[in-house]
Amino acid sequence: MTSRYRVEYALKTHRRDQLIEWIKGLLAVPFVLYSQPTGVFEGQGKNSLARTREEAHRRYSEILRDVELMIDDHIAHQNDAENPFPSKLKLLVPSIGVFFTRLPLEAAFKFQDRKRYISSRRFVSPSFNDIRLMLNSAQIMAVTTHGTLQLATFDGDVTLYDDGQSLEPDSPVISRLLDLLRKNVKIGIVTAAGYTTADRYYERLHGLLDAMANSADLTPSQKQSLVVMGGEANYLFEFSPSSPHLLSPVPRARWLTPEMKTWDQHDIASLLDVAEAALRDCIKSLNLPATVMRKDRAVGIIPLRPDLRIPRESLEEVVLVVQKILELSMVGRARRVPFCAFNGGRDVFVDIGDKSWGVTVVQRWFGGQHGNDALSSSSSASSSVSVSGGIGIGGSGNGNGDGFIKGENTLHVGDQFLSAGANDFRARSVGTTAWIASPLETVELLDELGELMGKKMS
Repeated sequence: MTSRYRVEYALKTHRRDQLIEWIKGLLAVPFVLYSQPTGVFEGQGKNSLARTREEAHRRYSEILRDVELMIDDHIAHQNDAENPFPSKLKLLVPSIGVFFTRLPLEAAFKFQDRKRYISSRRFVSPSFNDIRLMLNSAQIMAVTTHGTLQLATFDGDVTLYDDGQSLEPDSPVISRLLDLLRKNVKIGIVTAAGYTTADRYYERLHGLLDAMANSADLTPSQKQSLVVMGGEANYLFEFSPSSPHLLSPVPRARWLTPEMKTWDQHDIASLLDVAEAALRDCIKSLNLPATVMRKDRAVGIIPLRPDLRIPRESLEEVVLVVQKILELSMVGRARRVPFCAFNGGRDVFVDIGDKSWGVTVVQRWFGGQHGNDALSSSSSASSSVSVSGGIGIGGSGNGNGDGFIKGENTLHVGDQFLSAGANDFRARSVGTTAWIASPLETVELLDELGELMGKKMS
């Protein structure tokens, strides 16, 4: 049974996604009108249940078709520079961002309804997770059936492997990732883990890297279609079969965008100094069993011992406090250096840059033929990201141009897409996204993606 505590906690603004909550509210009406009363009072016969299911399915489909058309209208407004008026969807969900593709929500609902039997439920209304998975399905339909997927990027913890674990050889994710490479889809692993050496990333990804090195059916070009971007957007490694750890570091001069080159080292140090001071104050005021860890491009707090757990509420309090202090600081107000403060589940870190920059670098790395000249000819991701409310949407980012893979041809898969303290959130500004909750969901998503790509190829 859901406790009052959990209900109230979920209502906090930073724990909600406004588009998903809005769609959830729309679907609650037909649920009450057609499902719940019938399930309680109006008979238990087979025909009665079938009629209830069919009516609920019809109404859910109609509503999601209407939302789909509203998204189409929103896309028309965002592409019309001369139209000063907001779309209807923008008026109803003010935090909505920019869509890179249209979303076939009606088709996605019918797909998920066959899996989750949403229309058959009489006591549990369409949930946050139902709608999240529905949006995921709509997005991968858009980038496959209605478009071309060229790049898939992935978070690490909770996305490819369990939190704090590694990608082991028996992981079912590995075969799906290899299948993407065989289909000539580029892969980028964009993680917050800020290691400076290849051996640490090999420890976390050795199952995948060994499988690639030993694969007989991947071409050399396909094996070169994987990179690892660490520390959000600070350390780039490319697959290298001849390297001891199968990864080779790429000098920053080869992949930094022109905007990233303007980030002054003094500003970076100043921002991290402010963040470190704020973190120390949080440890003291909240009496946290934690210590500060400072890196060259990040600073954070970690538990004093591996067996200690810092309460989730305390971690989120730290994120929100540090984020606000940085925004109000002199270096933060100047906006010369972007940053990301996020809750890692067991720790809190502030990184220089964020995943919008990390995904952008990967887009340019593959689209620009690994060359710095191609990078210098393209604009970088926007450093300010609007609070978006759905899957596959974001700020103005890099949706157009040559020399890089575009946003509509990019899919970022991650588990942290809430508006505060979640480091996958800003990836919405540079490409389409899929919001998963576990490595098992990643496997299911990749199976769905592979099936749709196979149908298109056939």
